[in-house]
Amino acid sequence: MVLYLGLDGGGTGCRAAICDHAGQLLGRGEGGPANINSDPQGATVSILAAATAAMVQAGATPADLVAVLGVAGGGLARPAALMRDSLPFARTLVVNDAVTAARGALGTADGILVAVGTGSVLAVQRGGDLRQYGGRGFLMGDEGSGAVLGRTLLAQAMRAGDGFAPDSPLLAAIRDEFGGHEGIIAFGTTASPADFATLAPRLIATQDPEGRRIRDQAVAQISDAIRVLQQGRNLPVVCLGGLGPFYAGQLARDWDVRPALGSSVDGALAMARDLGGVA
Repeated sequence: MVLYLGLDGGGTGCRAAICDHAGQLLGRGEGGPANINSDPQGATVSILAAATAAMVQAGATPADLVAVLGVAGGGLARPAALMRDSLPFARTLVVNDAVTAARGALGTADGILVAVGTGSVLAVQRGGDLRQYGGRGFLMGDEGSGAVLGRTLLAQAMRAGDGFAPDSPLLAAIRDEFGGHEGIIAFGTTASPADFATLAPRLIATQDPEGRRIRDQAVAQISDAIRVLQQGRNLPVVCLGGLGPFYAGQLARDWDVRPALGSSVDGALAMARDLGGVA
């Protein structure tokens, strides 16, 4: 029996699904966060938990499965190879979650994916060729992401407190809530990207002038990246992730923003069936 496993894993958790050769869904499962670069051991536990739950529902064994995993860190060759070789499935392909998200969102059509949650990544598909851009993590990139928005808010609150930037009610409230500069620094010393991202909803909802400025700069960064990827065309743009609805609304002023055709799990399942030779 040959079945197909598709899995999407990132900073907030794993989602897995199993289907048969006709695409009929047989089982689903969930697990914890899965970044195979920053925490390969934790990612393995999460991946196997999600896959096992789906296998129980489907009545499948690992030897039955052709698997495609779209996971954070999957675009890095060494972590992807190590994860692939450690898993018990009959055949496994490990890619970045942006790849499976783009396949699910765009199908096989040309278009641009903007995936923004705790982190951020873009992908463009032309003539069946899919390329990922960005997604380099909190320290090196992830422009417009929840984590970067939160970090920028805290940094700007301190700059305003020093008199180096305009102050505002939101920035003053942040300083008060964190116990001033020392409290912000203490938080930042141990905070994860997900911790910083908890502040992003305040920026999305605020009418505070300095908060809006931070938010508008993030939208401009994403829009500029889309402009580069368009290469003079007007490809449709699909926005996914926890901040996807916000960016979709903002970017629709400049681009042809459309709803996703499917999820990252849908994309992983489609890729698994391709890998297994299902037409």
